[in-house]
Amino acid sequence: MTFRNWHDAAQASPLCVGIDPHPEQIAQWGLPDTPDALGTFAQNVLSAATERAKFIKPQSAFFERHGSAGIAVLEDLLAQAREAGVMSILDAKRGDIGSTMAGYADAYLNPARPLAADALTVSPYLGVGSLRPAMELAAEHGKGLFVLALTSNPEGREVQHARTQEGRAVAAEVVRHAEEVNGQLDVPLIGLVVGATIGTAAADLGIDLPSFSGPVLSPGFGSQGAGVADLEAVFGDAYSDGRVIVNASRSLSRRGPDSADIADEITTVIEALRLKGR
Repeated sequence: MTFRNWHDAAQASPLCVGIDPHPEQIAQWGLPDTPDALGTFAQNVLSAATERAKFIKPQSAFFERHGSAGIAVLEDLLAQAREAGVMSILDAKRGDIGSTMAGYADAYLNPARPLAADALTVSPYLGVGSLRPAMELAAEHGKGLFVLALTSNPEGREVQHARTQEGRAVAAEVVRHAEEVNGQLDVPLIGLVVGATIGTAAADLGIDLPSFSGPVLSPGFGSQGAGVADLEAVFGDAYSDGRVIVNASRSLSRRGPDSADIADEITTVIEALRLKGR
């Protein structure tokens, strides 16, 4: 399995199950803030997602805060997702230049590495061109990249809505560069991160999201307030065609710790996403 199959997977099941073992969420499950509890959380959510969702999105920060023990839990989670046939999108938002960016790419996109995921979130704000090592390795190994474009946090507007000297929005330039790279690939593997809560921002900035060929990872659904109507309004044909991978995290895991209860909520959300626009 490689990320080259992302479109078929998203059409079959558009939900991405976020695995965000926040300390408060761990406590709500009645667990201590320890690496062992981190493993329990990750296992229960993955078990609920398997055979229902096609994607998971572990938030790297919540594993990293436990040091090497937390990283070991993340390694196990990524390996188990591969065995279960669930694509992993590692939410690490890496971004750097030159050999450092190449090092990040090797760590997360090289199948031989213990932290290898099927896709990785990356930050373009050292210049989209600085992501070239990751783009090249993604193409070589059939991995995906999700470039931050229009995020769901309000603070992002200061940078993402800013204009270049030519008058184009920074976010529009990110989208243009991503599509340019996709045009050189047999399967579009370079995606965007676009929040479901952005309203008319894309259109206001001259961004035609429905025509973007790659995958779009959309946070903001569920606990952050967005619903199916927002997905339809923001993404249009991209959503109805299965090019939008909809992430939900806390709204699912709050049903834990029982995997069966989380699984029921996952099934409910997938059915809701399928009923409209697809």
